[in-house]
Amino acid sequence: MTQSTLRRSLRRVSFSTPVALALAAGVALPAWAQDPPPSRCSDDGTLPASSAAVRDAALLETGSADPRAQLQELVQKALDRSKSIGASRMLAQAAEADLAEAKAQRLPTVNLGLTGSHVGSQIPGDGPAGRSSGLQGRGTLSVTAPLYDSGRITKLTEWRSQLAEAARYSQNSAEEQVALQTVSLALDRGRYQLQAQVYTQYTRKMACLVEALEIITKADRGRASELVQAQKSLQQADLSYEQTVSALRQTEVRLRRYVGEDLPRPAAMSSVLSRLPDLNEAMADVMLSPDVSQAAATAQAQRSYAESVRAGQQPSVSLLVQGSATVGQAKQNDWIGGVQVNIPIVQPGADSALNSARRRAQAASLQRDDTIEAKRYRVQEMFEAAQSSLDRSRRIVDILRNSDRVRGFTLQQWQQLGKRSLFDVMAAEGDYYSMRIAHVNALYDAQQVVAIIWSQGRGVVTPLR
Repeated sequence: MTQSTLRRSLRRVSFSTPVALALAAGVALPAWAQDPPPSRCSDDGTLPASSAAVRDAALLETGSADPRAQLQELVQKALDRSKSIGASRMLAQAAEADLAEAKAQRLPTVNLGLTGSHVGSQIPGDGPAGRSSGLQGRGTLSVTAPLYDSGRITKLTEWRSQLAEAARYSQNSAEEQVALQTVSLALDRGRYQLQAQVYTQYTRKMACLVEALEIITKADRGRASELVQAQKSLQQADLSYEQTVSALRQTEVRLRRYVGEDLPRPAAMSSVLSRLPDLNEAMADVMLSPDVSQAAATAQAQRSYAESVRAGQQPSVSLLVQGSATVGQAKQNDWIGGVQVNIPIVQPGADSALNSARRRAQAASLQRDDTIEAKRYRVQEMFEAAQSSLDRSRRIVDILRNSDRVRGFTLQQWQQLGKRSLFDVMAAEGDYYSMRIAHVNALYDAQQVVAIIWSQGRGVVTPLR
């Protein structure tokens, strides 16, 4: 077959091997290169043995598990393992115990006092006859109960009740933070997994060009600069792959801290949180956030405490019943029953204490309002970012179609002997794969932002259900 006939026939086939590319470039091949090696230029062919991607092939395996179910499973594992949530749970239980103590202040208090002593007495002027001494035991039993306290116990009970509620919401907030962090790391894991697959394909393409140019350069030394450029592009693609795999490993280390050592095989996460919630609904959901509920409960608790401080400065009435008995030296029995009234007259610092409690209540209310405002602006900011990422993803899809056509045309024109240079081919390939990486980033950026939007309201687990 003549060289011109070979070129015409190659234009009608797919150039999927280095040998075909070399023949298309007009190079007469030596005898050892006449049998074509396996295909290495397609997007899903095998990698050359020298590629770093071969060493990490296990990292690129993707399971067939439902991504939503996998995220729910990871979140549940993280919640079960989290020590911060365990601490928040203990604090909530402590707040419940404080509430039980406050409620018990309405009940009667019973005290028993016992005294054992040696006593003596001396009557002046009677000499030894007026002196007496001996052992004495005394027991006292007293019962007190509040009758009226200007609402102090009621307000203290409300204070403790609202603090307990705030502690419960604090636990919910801690759970939401752990859930969001787990989902974010799982999404990052999927991002780097997909990026590594793209870089693997890019590395395969560059390796194919390098092999083709090695054949070409053996016959035409003037093409050595093209070989050097192709080798440089292969090294850059391999470096990008290595960096992505390193980022993937670091992400998995951080994820193991939350869910344990047994990580499931990555699922396809590219669309699990792709639906953007309605902005008005997301803004309204801010009021359902554990952070807002905690701030509101804390503000109400501070108001109740201020009212309890004011009530503590008012008159109070309590029931008192007390009896005592003395045995041994100087036997005696006493008892008393009645009502005890306490009327504060001079209380230094009382006004300062009340003013301090009221200022803390006002500060807590402002903190609640600031939390609501910050979350609503955060939702608006993230909503705009999500829209931008989704729009960028859609635009990149269109660009990718054109980029794929450009690289196909460029390769074809290079194969048709001189209409394009190899540098144009490598530039077209590099542009195509960089746009694929940009598309992956746009998809996962949007999902990360959607997760943040949900975390500002009802929680990131809500859309997973």
